Amino acid sequence: MRAKWLVVVVPVLLVGALGAAPLPKDEKPPAVTAAHRTASAKNLRQIGIGMHSYADHNKEKWADDITDKAGRPLLSWRVAILPYLDEEKLYKQFKLDEPWDSANNKKLIAKMPKVYAPIRVKAKEGETYYQRFVGKGALFNEKGVAYTLPQIPDGTSNTALVVEAGTPVVWSQPGDIPFNAKAPLPGLGGLFDGDFHTLLCDGSVYLFKKNPNDVEMKKVIMPDDGMVIDIDKLTK
Repeated sequence: MRAKWLVVVVPVLLVGALGAAPLPKDEKPPAVTAAHRTASAKNLRQIGIGMHSYADHNKEKWADDITDKAGRPLLSWRVAILPYLDEEKLYKQFKLDEPWDSANNKKLIAKMPKVYAPIRVKAKEGETYYQRFVGKGALFNEKGVAYTLPQIPDGTSNTALVVEAGTPVVWSQPGDIPFNAKAPLPGLGGLFDGDFHTLLCDGSVYLFKKNPNDVEMKKVIMPDDGMVIDIDKLTK
Protein backbone atom coordinates (compact mmCIF):
# COMPACT_ATOMS: atom_id res chain seq x y z
CA MET A 1 0.00 0.00 0.00
CA ARG A 2 1.24 3.44 -0.84
CA ALA A 3 1.90 6.16 1.70
CA LYS A 4 -1.00 8.57 2.16
CA TRP A 5 -0.01 12.18 1.68
CA LEU A 6 -1.49 15.07 3.59
CA VAL A 7 -2.36 18.32 1.85
CA VAL A 8 -0.79 21.38 3.42
CA VAL A 9 -2.66 24.60 2.71
CA VAL A 10 -0.55 27.76 2.80
CA PRO A 11 -2.28 31.15 3.19
CA VAL A 12 -2.28 33.17 -0.01
CA LEU A 13 -0.29 36.40 0.28
CA LEU A 14 0.00 39.21 -2.23
CA VAL A 15 -0.98 36.93 -5.13
CA GLY A 16 -2.09 39.72 -7.39
CA ALA A 17 1.30 41.42 -7.23
CA LEU A 18 3.45 38.38 -7.99
CA GLY A 19 2.56 37.55 -11.58
CA ALA A 20 4.44 37.43 -14.80
CA ALA A 21 5.74 40.92 -15.46
CA PRO A 22 9.10 40.38 -17.22
CA LEU A 23 12.17 41.62 -15.41
CA PRO A 24 14.56 44.03 -17.11
CA LYS A 25 17.34 42.36 -19.06
CA ASP A 26 20.08 40.84 -16.90
CA GLU A 27 18.23 41.62 -13.67
CA LYS A 28 18.31 38.79 -11.15
CA PRO A 29 14.95 37.60 -9.83
CA PRO A 30 14.05 38.62 -6.29
CA ALA A 31 14.63 36.27 -3.37
CA VAL A 32 12.07 33.50 -3.09
CA THR A 33 9.31 34.27 -0.60
CA ALA A 34 6.40 32.31 0.83
CA ALA A 35 4.11 34.60 -1.15
CA HIS A 36 5.80 33.59 -4.42
CA ARG A 37 5.36 29.92 -3.62
CA THR A 38 1.77 30.39 -2.55
CA ALA A 39 0.94 32.17 -5.80
CA SER A 40 2.42 29.42 -7.95
CA ALA A 41 0.76 26.68 -5.92
CA LYS A 42 -2.54 28.51 -6.41
CA ASN A 43 -1.96 28.54 -10.18
CA LEU A 44 -1.35 24.80 -10.15
CA ARG A 45 -4.48 24.14 -8.12
CA GLN A 46 -6.49 26.14 -10.67
CA ILE A 47 -4.92 24.13 -13.49
CA GLY A 48 -5.89 20.99 -11.59
CA ILE A 49 -9.48 22.18 -11.36
CA GLY A 50 -9.42 22.82 -15.11
CA MET A 51 -8.08 19.33 -15.80
CA HIS A 52 -10.69 17.69 -13.57
CA SER A 53 -13.51 19.75 -15.06
CA TYR A 54 -12.36 18.74 -18.54
CA ALA A 55 -12.42 15.08 -17.45
CA ASP A 56 -15.90 15.49 -15.96
CA HIS A 57 -17.17 16.62 -19.36
CA ASN A 58 -15.19 14.15 -21.47
CA LYS A 59 -15.89 10.68 -20.10
CA GLU A 60 -13.17 10.89 -17.41
CA LYS A 61 -10.44 11.44 -20.00
CA TRP A 62 -7.56 13.76 -19.12
CA ALA A 63 -7.02 16.76 -21.38
CA ASP A 64 -4.27 16.09 -23.90
CA ASP A 65 -2.70 18.02 -26.79
CA ILE A 66 -5.07 18.89 -29.62
CA THR A 67 -4.08 16.94 -32.74
CA ASP A 68 -4.95 16.75 -36.41
CA LYS A 69 -6.63 13.69 -37.96
CA ALA A 70 -3.25 11.99 -38.33
CA GLY A 71 -2.50 12.43 -34.63
CA ARG A 72 0.08 15.19 -35.07
CA PRO A 73 -0.01 17.68 -32.15
CA LEU A 74 -1.27 21.14 -33.09
CA LEU A 75 -2.03 22.87 -29.80
CA SER A 76 -1.20 22.24 -26.16
CA TRP A 77 -3.44 20.69 -23.53
CA ARG A 78 -3.20 24.14 -21.94
CA VAL A 79 -5.41 25.38 -24.78
CA ALA A 80 -7.77 22.40 -24.44
CA ILE A 81 -8.70 23.26 -20.83
CA LEU A 82 -9.29 26.99 -21.45
CA PRO A 83 -13.11 26.65 -21.30
CA TYR A 84 -12.71 25.17 -17.81
CA LEU A 85 -10.55 28.06 -16.63
CA ASP A 86 -13.18 30.71 -17.46
CA GLU A 87 -11.32 31.43 -20.71
CA GLU A 88 -13.90 30.25 -23.23
CA LYS A 89 -13.72 33.54 -25.13
CA LEU A 90 -10.00 33.04 -25.75
CA TYR A 91 -10.53 29.37 -26.61
CA LYS A 92 -12.98 30.29 -29.36
CA GLN A 93 -10.36 32.53 -30.96
CA PHE A 94 -8.11 29.55 -31.69
CA LYS A 95 -8.39 27.63 -34.93
CA LEU A 96 -8.22 24.14 -33.54
CA ASP A 97 -7.35 22.56 -36.88
CA GLU A 98 -4.24 24.72 -37.24
CA PRO A 99 -0.86 24.53 -35.42
CA TRP A 100 0.03 26.82 -32.54
CA ASP A 101 2.23 28.98 -34.80
CA SER A 102 -0.22 29.45 -37.67
CA ALA A 103 -1.00 33.02 -38.70
CA ASN A 104 -4.14 33.08 -36.57
CA ASN A 105 -2.98 31.12 -33.53
CA LYS A 106 0.40 32.80 -33.26
CA LYS A 107 -1.33 36.11 -32.52
CA LEU A 108 -2.92 34.54 -29.45
CA ILE A 109 0.37 33.67 -27.73
CA ALA A 110 0.47 37.13 -26.17
CA LYS A 111 -2.98 36.50 -24.63
CA MET A 112 -1.68 33.79 -22.28
CA PRO A 113 -3.97 33.53 -19.23
CA LYS A 114 -2.50 34.72 -15.94
CA VAL A 115 -2.82 31.22 -14.47
CA TYR A 116 0.01 30.07 -16.77
CA ALA A 117 2.24 33.08 -16.21
CA PRO A 118 5.65 32.70 -14.51
CA ILE A 119 6.00 33.65 -10.86
CA ARG A 120 9.10 35.62 -9.78
CA VAL A 121 11.29 34.94 -12.84
CA LYS A 122 11.36 36.49 -16.30
CA ALA A 123 10.41 34.68 -19.50
CA LYS A 124 9.65 35.60 -23.06
CA GLU A 125 6.13 36.75 -23.84
CA GLY A 126 3.69 33.86 -23.75
CA GLU A 127 6.00 31.35 -22.08
CA THR A 128 5.03 29.11 -19.16
CA TYR A 129 6.80 26.76 -16.76
CA TYR A 130 3.71 24.64 -16.04
CA GLN A 131 4.23 21.39 -17.90
CA ARG A 132 3.52 17.65 -17.80
CA PHE A 133 5.93 14.73 -18.03
CA VAL A 134 5.50 13.02 -21.40
CA GLY A 135 7.07 9.73 -22.42
CA LYS A 136 6.90 5.96 -22.10
CA GLY A 137 5.99 5.06 -18.54
CA ALA A 138 4.48 8.45 -17.66
CA LEU A 139 0.77 9.23 -17.40
CA PHE A 140 1.06 11.00 -20.75
CA ASN A 141 3.03 9.54 -23.65
CA GLU A 142 3.49 10.15 -27.36
CA LYS A 143 0.40 8.06 -28.13
CA GLY A 144 -1.88 9.86 -25.69
CA VAL A 145 -2.96 9.42 -22.08
CA ALA A 146 -2.27 6.04 -20.51
CA TYR A 147 -5.25 6.05 -18.11
CA THR A 148 -8.51 7.86 -17.49
CA LEU A 149 -8.95 9.69 -14.19
CA PRO A 150 -10.42 6.79 -12.15
CA GLN A 151 -8.21 4.11 -13.70
CA ILE A 152 -4.77 5.20 -12.42
CA PRO A 153 -3.40 2.02 -10.77
CA ASP A 154 -1.22 3.83 -8.23
CA GLY A 155 -4.01 6.25 -7.34
CA THR A 156 -4.54 9.93 -8.07
CA SER A 157 -2.84 10.97 -4.81
CA ASN A 158 0.41 9.30 -5.86
CA THR A 159 0.73 10.37 -9.50
CA ALA A 160 2.09 13.64 -10.92
CA LEU A 161 -0.09 15.67 -13.27
CA VAL A 162 1.71 19.02 -13.80
CA VAL A 163 4.98 20.40 -12.39
CA GLU A 164 7.12 23.53 -12.57
CA ALA A 165 9.64 22.73 -15.29
CA GLY A 166 13.22 23.92 -15.47
CA THR A 167 12.79 25.81 -18.74
CA PRO A 168 9.68 27.49 -20.16
CA VAL A 169 7.78 26.75 -23.37
CA VAL A 170 5.22 28.75 -25.34
CA TRP A 171 1.98 28.09 -23.53
CA SER A 172 -0.07 27.17 -26.61
CA GLN A 173 2.67 24.99 -28.13
CA PRO A 174 2.51 21.21 -27.56
CA GLY A 175 5.62 21.34 -25.39
CA ASP A 176 6.24 19.46 -22.14
CA ILE A 177 8.98 17.70 -20.15
CA PRO A 178 10.35 14.59 -21.87
CA PHE A 179 10.41 11.52 -19.62
CA ASN A 180 12.54 8.40 -19.91
CA ALA A 181 12.37 6.00 -16.98
CA LYS A 182 15.89 4.76 -17.72
CA ALA A 183 17.48 8.22 -18.00
CA PRO A 184 18.22 10.93 -15.41
CA LEU A 185 15.43 13.40 -14.83
CA PRO A 186 15.65 16.70 -16.73
CA GLY A 187 16.10 19.94 -14.80
CA LEU A 188 13.09 21.13 -12.82
CA GLY A 189 12.26 24.15 -10.70
CA GLY A 190 12.92 27.07 -13.01
CA LEU A 191 10.71 29.33 -10.91
CA PHE A 192 12.30 28.74 -7.53
CA ASP A 193 16.01 28.04 -8.00
CA GLY A 194 15.50 24.31 -8.30
CA ASP A 195 12.72 23.73 -5.76
CA PHE A 196 9.48 22.96 -7.57
CA HIS A 197 5.79 22.44 -6.95
CA THR A 198 4.08 19.28 -8.16
CA LEU A 199 0.35 19.04 -8.88
CA LEU A 200 -0.89 15.52 -8.28
CA CYS A 201 -3.83 13.96 -10.07
CA ASP A 202 -6.05 14.38 -7.00
CA GLY A 203 -5.60 18.16 -7.17
CA SER A 204 -3.18 18.51 -4.26
CA VAL A 205 0.09 20.46 -4.59
CA TYR A 206 3.43 19.73 -2.91
CA LEU A 207 6.74 21.54 -2.81
CA PHE A 208 9.63 19.24 -3.71
CA LYS A 209 13.24 20.19 -3.05
CA LYS A 210 15.99 20.89 -5.56
CA ASN A 211 17.60 17.85 -7.20
CA PRO A 212 14.99 15.38 -5.94
CA ASN A 213 15.86 11.75 -5.38
CA ASP A 214 15.68 10.32 -8.91
CA VAL A 215 14.16 7.01 -7.88
CA GLU A 216 11.46 8.53 -5.67
CA MET A 217 10.52 11.20 -8.21
CA LYS A 218 10.09 8.61 -10.94
CA LYS A 219 7.68 6.74 -8.66
CA VAL A 220 5.53 9.89 -8.59
CA ILE A 221 5.74 10.33 -12.36
CA MET A 222 4.87 6.74 -13.28
CA PRO A 223 1.18 5.92 -12.70
CA ASP A 224 1.49 2.14 -12.53
CA ASP A 225 4.85 1.17 -11.01
CA GLY A 226 3.20 -0.07 -7.81
CA MET A 227 6.00 1.26 -5.61
CA VAL A 228 5.62 2.92 -2.19
CA ILE A 229 6.79 6.56 -2.19
CA ASP A 230 9.13 7.85 0.52
CA ILE A 231 7.89 11.45 0.61
CA ASP A 232 10.70 12.56 2.93
CA LYS A 233 13.21 11.97 0.13
CA LEU A 234 11.38 14.54 -1.99
CA THR A 235 10.49 17.20 0.56
CA LYS A 236 13.53 17.29 2.90
